[in-house]
Amino acid sequence: MSEICVLGIFVADISFSGSKIPSIGETILGAKYNVGPGGKGSNQAICIARLGGKVNFFSKIGKDTYGKLALETFKKNNIDTKHIIQNENLQTGVAGILVDKNSGKNAINVITGAPSTLTIEDLKDQINLIKKSKIFLTQLEVPLDVTLHCLKVAKENKVLTILNPAPASELSNEFFKYIDFFTPNETEAEFYTGVKIANEEDAKVASQKLLQLGMKKIIITLGEKGLFYSDGNEDIYLKANTVKALDTTGAGDAFNGGLAFGLSTRKPIKECLELANKVAGISTTKLGAGDAMPFIEDLK
Repeated sequence: MSEICVLGIFVADISFSGSKIPSIGETILGAKYNVGPGGKGSNQAICIARLGGKVNFFSKIGKDTYGKLALETFKKNNIDTKHIIQNENLQTGVAGILVDKNSGKNAINVITGAPSTLTIEDLKDQINLIKKSKIFLTQLEVPLDVTLHCLKVAKENKVLTILNPAPASELSNEFFKYIDFFTPNETEAEFYTGVKIANEEDAKVASQKLLQLGMKKIIITLGEKGLFYSDGNEDIYLKANTVKALDTTGAGDAFNGGLAFGLSTRKPIKECLELANKVAGISTTKLGAGDAMPFIEDLK
């Protein structure tokens, strides 16, 4: 039985590193480029597997060069590929990532490809695995009706649910009933609350608004400022770990993977947050997304 089920997308990340992120109409000469595994769900599943968690990843890919990269990536990271749907008429997704090599900050355009056609019917076997798992983790990169259905099934079967609301999308109120942990970054939290987050106090105001929607626990990740957690009774603010960031792509995925892994080991919430914070920090010291996910030995 898998402890953690992750629903999401795989994309091939094509990242370009340069002295800055170009403005509209501007051409710059970059430093180097890299093609590697990406997609929020895939990155999160790789993170969990590398930390030693038992994970099932559900997605859809094409039968093409990037689909081959997906399968090779999952095998290399000991992630079972039998729940990945392949379709020769669809393209595996890609993401174009522009990275500022001085700050590690990025701008991303994602073409989801095959997973954008995922249906509830496609996932009927996988949904049975969700029912038997401890934790269900997902994002907003697959069709919303599929995401909602899986969250609902998980909650009805007493499975702990984590929704990483990225990219931020309009959600019906029904969504919020089935979410235990809601993990937006500061931009996504602002999208759902209208609160611009500059500090811990703003994060507290935003988390109170989010709790009123019906979710149980809110974690707002604040990049280099750390994170803010609230469940309505307890508030926890953690500073970010000090690291030399090379590339922040996938840091949020490392955080969510670390959080899911920590929760699966039944650690107290503060320890889970500290672990996830550390995992996210280490991920920014390497280039790429999926390939930058830390191994358990990197945490020592």
